[in-house]
Amino acid sequence: MDINELYREVILDHNDHPRNKRIPEKYDLHEHGSNPLCGDKVDLYLTLDSNRTVQNISFSGHGCSISQASISMLTEVMTGKTIPEINALINDFKGMMLEDKENPFLNNEDLEDLASLEGVKQYPVRIKCALLGWNTLSEAIKKAEKI
Repeated sequence: MDINELYREVILDHNDHPRNKRIPEKYDLHEHGSNPLCGDKVDLYLTLDSNRTVQNISFSGHGCSISQASISMLTEVMTGKTIPEINALINDFKGMMLEDKENPFLNNEDLEDLASLEGVKQYPVRIKCALLGWNTLSEAIKKAEKI
């Protein structure tokens, strides 16, 4: 399967069956993000343990299939991660999307869905859609680091 087919298949699956799309009863951090150019909106909810490891992450909101799929993938990979691990993944993702760095998620079974988002780069206007959740998570983590 070529990257374009994988891209379409994975994006559609996460958009049609989003993972962790819910508002939890309890959470430690909440962050809202939006893309005013297209109207995409996301609210991220995180629960951290005493070691500042993500125990639960979920989202609500609406937007295009790329933003919703990217956020769904983000929530899958961040559970169980520490703040330094989250920051490293955010940097890797942004590097792939914005700096033409090699796809860091290829050949990593736990992160293979993220690898498919590299196809978004073929549509530069949609890169902000893919980054919405990641930028929102980055803002939430900045708040967590101050706590």
